[in-house]
Amino acid sequence: MPAPFRWTLLYASPCALLISAGLHAAPLDYKACTDNVLPGSLCAMHAVPASYQAQNPAGETLQLFVRKIPTEGVSKGSVWLVAGGPGESGASFYGLLPTLRRSFPGLDLLIPDHRGTGYSSRMCSAEEAAGSPGGMSLVGAEWGSCFKELNAAPTRARQFSISNAAQDLRSLISASSDKGPVYVYGVSYGTQLVLRSLQLGALPVQGVILDSVVPPQNDARWDLSQRSHVVNEVGLQVLAQCDMDAACNAMLGEPAQNLFRRVLAKLSEDHALLAKIPGKNLKQFIGGMLDVPAARVRIPYLLKDLDQGGTTEVVAVSGLLSQAASSLGSYPQAALSIPLVSIISSSENNLRPGLTKADVDREEETLLMTSPLPRILLAGGLPTYVSDHYSGQLVASVPPILVLQGTLDPKTSYEGAQAQVAFLRQAGARNVTLAKVRQAPHFILWTAPACFEQSAHRFIAGQAVQECALNL
Repeated sequence: MPAPFRWTLLYASPCALLISAGLHAAPLDYKACTDNVLPGSLCAMHAVPASYQAQNPAGETLQLFVRKIPTEGVSKGSVWLVAGGPGESGASFYGLLPTLRRSFPGLDLLIPDHRGTGYSSRMCSAEEAAGSPGGMSLVGAEWGSCFKELNAAPTRARQFSISNAAQDLRSLISASSDKGPVYVYGVSYGTQLVLRSLQLGALPVQGVILDSVVPPQNDARWDLSQRSHVVNEVGLQVLAQCDMDAACNAMLGEPAQNLFRRVLAKLSEDHALLAKIPGKNLKQFIGGMLDVPAARVRIPYLLKDLDQGGTTEVVAVSGLLSQAASSLGSYPQAALSIPLVSIISSSENNLRPGLTKADVDREEETLLMTSPLPRILLAGGLPTYVSDHYSGQLVASVPPILVLQGTLDPKTSYEGAQAQVAFLRQAGARNVTLAKVRQAPHFILWTAPACFEQSAHRFIAGQAVQECALNL
């Protein structure tokens, strides 16, 4: 593990690791970070039980990393930023600091790394260490040794569950000594983690912002195995918008779906042209374009170019996608934890564990746009856990909640968000607001920053939040 602050060894010492689980109640002790990732930021480590269940008799602890970015001037409170994934660290927010400062003026930004990610305790400590061959990513032989280690110790692997991570978040919030109101922001998987924290009991927070909220966990229409259907539905809306736009329709000269199907048939015969498509899979490539508005608007032009045997648009769009990814920055702790992705996704969010490759092939045969996720779920290879009784249950206590959802979200659909809001209101909540962001995809903070800033300001001020539109 790298050392973003000089006192890391204090927490890595044998004595520190044997301190009782009660240590998690101690206030966070921030020190100046020394990694120069975000100058002026403060860093802390926080000890938590490896498991909050009865099967943690030895008092084993894990370490959680938190980076604090103090507000400019006098602090009026704080906001916890809960990353998505699963498997993403808090570094996914670092490149968005200007938008975050504008969105939460006067509030300190508190950015934790989930257990199993970033500078927090990792699932495979040797293979995911900064000094290993792949750094915090798994490469080469590290895949085999990491998976072997986790399968040899399934009890430890299962400690990296959503409910344990939700208890971590509750512990972090309780350990904060910051003055003023506290808010929580979560995105994508982070919204599921925040909701699980609320299922566990009330949180001492002023309000919660859920960006691109997950659907109800037990709703089979939107679990991860259905992701290609969600992607395709959004993609068909994009094609329909082209058909209804006079200029786009005239450029194509025919319905967009007809053109798309002809291009797919062409690529099945023209292997040289297919080889120019990243991944040699047009359905997945265009499905990925839906995540980035600047790339999404090029879909009709890409189809037209491919129909004529050209690849100019493929090259241009690939550049747009790379540029969008690089806008989030590159940080040592940003590597995705694939083991954590596998365990949580398979245990909590796949309602069709018996799905086979043949099933996926059959389902995707008639789709125009797809996601790689259903096939990734087939791989497995790590211990899973039985989702506990909190899964799919009503939230115990609901603070004011703002849900920001894009109408063209190909990951967590707008209809799924509506269902989740309705589910929250079953808990008796009257303070849950669903704010539509028209034409926006996933991750409003990143893809529609002006709408996010406007909505966050109004929510923090206790004002009604109105729907917004992404300007392309």
